[in-house]
Amino acid sequence: MSSRGDLFLGLDVGTQSTKAVLVDVDSGQVVARAGRAYDLIEGLPPGHAEQHPDTWSEAVIAVTREVGEGARVRGVGVSGQQHGAVLLGEGDEVLRPAKLWCDTSAAAEAAALSSELGRTIPAGFTGPKLRWSAAHEPDLWARVRRVLLPHDHINLFLTGEFFTEVGDASGTGYLDPSTGAYDSRAMEAAAPGLAGLVPPLRPCASPAGELSASAAAALGLKAGIPVSAGGGDNMMSAIGAGATRPGVSVCSLGTSATVFAFSAAPAVDPGGDIASFRASSAGPDGEAGHLPLLCVMNCTEPLEDLRALTGKGHDELTDLARAASMGDELLVPFFMGERVPNLPDATATLTGLRPGSLSPGVLYRAALEGVALNLAAGVERMRGMGIEPEEVRLVGGAARNTLWQEILATTFGVPVRVLMETETAAVGAALQAAAAAHGEPADRIAQAFVAYGGPAVPPSTDAATVERLALLRGRLAEAVAAQRGA
Repeated sequence: MSSRGDLFLGLDVGTQSTKAVLVDVDSGQVVARAGRAYDLIEGLPPGHAEQHPDTWSEAVIAVTREVGEGARVRGVGVSGQQHGAVLLGEGDEVLRPAKLWCDTSAAAEAAALSSELGRTIPAGFTGPKLRWSAAHEPDLWARVRRVLLPHDHINLFLTGEFFTEVGDASGTGYLDPSTGAYDSRAMEAAAPGLAGLVPPLRPCASPAGELSASAAAALGLKAGIPVSAGGGDNMMSAIGAGATRPGVSVCSLGTSATVFAFSAAPAVDPGGDIASFRASSAGPDGEAGHLPLLCVMNCTEPLEDLRALTGKGHDELTDLARAASMGDELLVPFFMGERVPNLPDATATLTGLRPGSLSPGVLYRAALEGVALNLAAGVERMRGMGIEPEEVRLVGGAARNTLWQEILATTFGVPVRVLMETETAAVGAALQAAAAAHGEPADRIAQAFVAYGGPAVPPSTDAATVERLALLRGRLAEAVAAQRGA
């Protein structure tokens, strides 16, 4: 373990903000944290979602300097939003803003890739974005010399080295998660010359690089400290939430929502709804880790829209939702299209309206339940793959909403528990850095760090509540079927 006073820096480069945490592994405490918010590029056509990678590196510098303690930091780990496409030229200059995970402009390319490869490649994955760029921006594509994921780009800034790791790379559509190697056929189908543009894979169990002198000067850290391989935000959240061994399931509630569980063997969904990702950590016995994952694109955005519409805060809206009569209202929350079910062109709908339905509390509850029911449909799919949760750990910015905890427990059919540290992606990055620096299994460090923020919330036993949610689940399925047929 680290000597007393050693700290590890975890960076989480997300869609809405970049967060930094300093973790003291010995005490199991986050001793400092900072965040820097930013937005998507405005004015793009519907379905396009982009950010400039410079936005991320500038935020990394700001939050690292804000948490301070540079002399005590002994290692750095990076978590990044998955699936983004960062295109660099001959001098590693950024050629265009990065298309993000929530960009659905490549839906046609995703459908074509899926047909050619005989497996589902969601529009949000990296491969379809590259195919879109090669087809729609051929002159720009001819100048591309490197293709990176968002967390790879930050690692390049930190170390000056070009590399990735299997966890985040398994969300591209051109890495085989069963072998942990690139899929040459998928790369050839995705974009011309892609095999020569992707970074080499480095292991997660040891340092992947060292902090360069230029990055150290910008961040206020010591040059030469180890930088771990990092990973996608879901993979890092798995480490921070202790999903580093079989039997642990986690639900992360943010701009998007995910449910994932560690598996010692590949878990493949024939329908492609559940992503067959690799973990960015090994299991307790050093075995290769897998991370079957459900991801829905629409989670907190409907709640934020209602907050903006009503001028009321989330706590007040939650109280109103709890007090509202439980009727037939259902919000099908596909505002940005949807990844699961695979409906990139879907739209949101509000049904079951009666006099009085258009009140803030009723609408807020309809949003909470609509997202929960869509997640629960995916959890049922995971059960069919043999992934049976005994309880689900809740993380993310919205996890502390007590009404949502109750709704999720009832729709999932198992107790849910909120972790003390809900922002687990940045913490997971710091823990991975500590494990790599000291040659410790990430599972051992993660399990020692996990602490619960309260008692388990059980599923409701009220027959009327259970029956009502079952009816709403059926209506959501009908709405999905109607959108598929549209």
